[in-house]
Amino acid sequence: MLRVGLSLPHSTGGAAGSFPVAEPAKGDNTGTGQEMFGSSPVTVVITSEADTWDIDASSCLGCGQFVDWDRMPDPEQQAHIPQDILSKPPKELKKLAREGYWAASRALRAQVYHQLIQQVACRLVTPDALVYRDVAGRLFGKLSVSSHPLPEFLEGCAMPTYCLNLEGVTALKKILICVGNLFPDITYSPILPSLVALLLHYSEDEAQCFENISRLIASNAPHTSYIDQSFLAHQASCMTFGDLANKHCPAAHKLIASTSENVFEVYSEWLSWLFHDLPFNYAIRVFDVYLLEGQKVLYRIALALLKQYRLSVTSELEGTGIKADLQAFVQNIAEHVTVDKLLERAFGIRLFSRKEIWLLQMANRKALMERGITMVQSRQSFHLAVDMQNFSSSTVTAQEMRIVWSWIPERFSLFPPLLLFSTSEDGCSLQRFYACCEGYEPTVLLVKTTEGEVCGAFLSSDWSERKKNGATSGFFGTGECFVFTVRPETERYEWVFIKKPELAKAVPRSRQRSPSPFPASLLGSSPDSRSTSSNRLTVPMPQRKGRLSPFLAIRHFLLPSKTASMFMSGSREGIIIGGGGGQALSLDANLLWGRTEHCETFDNPPLCQENFKVQLLEVWGFQNA
Repeated sequence: MLRVGLSLPHSTGGAAGSFPVAEPAKGDNTGTGQEMFGSSPVTVVITSEADTWDIDASSCLGCGQFVDWDRMPDPEQQAHIPQDILSKPPKELKKLAREGYWAASRALRAQVYHQLIQQVACRLVTPDALVYRDVAGRLFGKLSVSSHPLPEFLEGCAMPTYCLNLEGVTALKKILICVGNLFPDITYSPILPSLVALLLHYSEDEAQCFENISRLIASNAPHTSYIDQSFLAHQASCMTFGDLANKHCPAAHKLIASTSENVFEVYSEWLSWLFHDLPFNYAIRVFDVYLLEGQKVLYRIALALLKQYRLSVTSELEGTGIKADLQAFVQNIAEHVTVDKLLERAFGIRLFSRKEIWLLQMANRKALMERGITMVQSRQSFHLAVDMQNFSSSTVTAQEMRIVWSWIPERFSLFPPLLLFSTSEDGCSLQRFYACCEGYEPTVLLVKTTEGEVCGAFLSSDWSERKKNGATSGFFGTGECFVFTVRPETERYEWVFIKKPELAKAVPRSRQRSPSPFPASLLGSSPDSRSTSSNRLTVPMPQRKGRLSPFLAIRHFLLPSKTASMFMSGSREGIIIGGGGGQALSLDANLLWGRTEHCETFDNPPLCQENFKVQLLEVWGFQNA
């Protein structure tokens, strides 16, 4: 259970000398975190212990009574509120929210919040203010004081109070207890306390705050959500953020992967950065846009924080780990960037559509369920990193493999690596390669040259897909494929449309068929014999139903050039990874000679010496994937 203890401060003249903080009893394990509002420190006291709370039923007070306004960063402003502000179209409202228009007046923000939430599409039967008054009256009595534990879904969750006074903290407790009573299906929701605390700042009373948070909980808008309500959903969101950070913040991701044994553990705190670590005047601006745009906007802002953090790191981390360092950075964000600049950078990130992100979340959720995570279970920790002690490879070290594993989509990196094929054990045979790798997807191909260079590829599709083209050589795979180098430099090269989404334009599929040569003689016994062939390559076919369909697959069928979506191809003559103007990686039928060059699909430089001899080749799959 959690407990937030607050006592009214004492100072001469009755003025509030500091934010109210309870004195812990002997033996309590109390942690404190400070948030800066202007030049005034505000201390949030979080006590993690099994205990009950004293609830005073008389805490339903008028608007503004829940907040210690003297501790807020700005005084109350009396700005003119246009009569038609709430009748503006959604696109214009989004623009106003992003620019901080609501910050001009607390009265305006309160009015906007209530109306926006009332417009949220939600389940037919959703508890409202009248239900709250009835349930609160039965639970807490009219004037008596009783004790109630916090709901189990908050076990282990932080409880920021954002300058709420004693009455406000009591209201926060009561609302959360009533949420637990009226929404029994919620099993884990660490974001709820923060959202309720923020809403209390702009609510007329407890009942209005409860009604508004209930509508966010009960939202049923398609392909969007406001509040994760199970450990499964929360973990899927964290995995989705990890996938997005992997693609949009490569420098920060590389730093995290190289300094943390468990990258997922770092990314699992992403929501806490926004609604626990950010100072109030930043968090409330995040809340402004969140109400209008849903969870997708939270991904944007967390990615912007991650990018800004990477810019601030000028030397090696000393003492504290990167997880604690990131938290300290977010808590002191005002020293690095203004809230307006942070939001500007967040909305400058070219994310995928809300539907695509939703599809990725569903895929991540399915992978977690296959791992044994259920809707009803409470919080559970599991290690997602490559086992440093038991991992063994002849091409890469465990540390190098951990970095490669950090590039892989989260739903696959849940599972440990499994060696499927190795030329040192299975021989230099392409047919043996196919036999060992078919039935597994995705896979990681690693090549070590006789010069000691190491490169490879993440291949999203089963090699058996090559058989669907019959005698015609064809490319297959999805936009989640990528190529990489490990030695001498560690670098990843993704599908060109991830870096340049503006190149993808909707065009008729009939325009995507064009001839492309399959260099059969290149894949012979010598790297020096080259010729071309007129074999035609087929357009990749849509994913079969029911599988973990990579979210990028849904957009790569509408591209202006097929040469920019040539991911992987296999025949009896050899294999090719990446095409268009060249091959990122090609290997002959004996798996002895290879070639690498720039290609349009991955926009990569040669991954090693252009013509190379293979010393060792390995293919890794995913256990239980």
